[in-house]
Amino acid sequence: MSSATLPRIRSGFTVISGSFAPALQSILRIMTGLLFLEHGTGKLIGFPAGLPFIDKMPAGLLYTTGTLELVGGALITIGLFTRPVAFVLSGFMAVAYFMAHFPMSFFPAVNFGELAALYCFVFLYLAAAGAGPWAIDRD
Repeated sequence: MSSATLPRIRSGFTVISGSFAPALQSILRIMTGLLFLEHGTGKLIGFPAGLPFIDKMPAGLLYTTGTLELVGGALITIGLFTRPVAFVLSGFMAVAYFMAHFPMSFFPAVNFGELAALYCFVFLYLAAAGAGPWAIDRD
């Protein structure tokens, strides 16, 4: 039986119409970029103040990660070079998770690595799906 003759199964219950998916993809990208950018501003210009781990980071690592977060977050927010930037940031977050969080525990809830893991997979999704319609480089 070919896939053309198979009946389409529909759930009949939707909370949000699928027509909102492109706009929500853009909103996910914008909010992820803004939240990620905040980590960069916290590391590089001290706003918002109070990031607890800054005094433990070597200066080179602090400036490298802060720059990636600031520039990458800004590019993701405006939707410029979204796919390649998101791909790089996904790898960056995977490395950050295994360097900073995984040595403390296997479990993200114990090692405080939920945010790094979530960023990793959201960026991986954006690298595959693109920026959405509300972006400079919309695809």
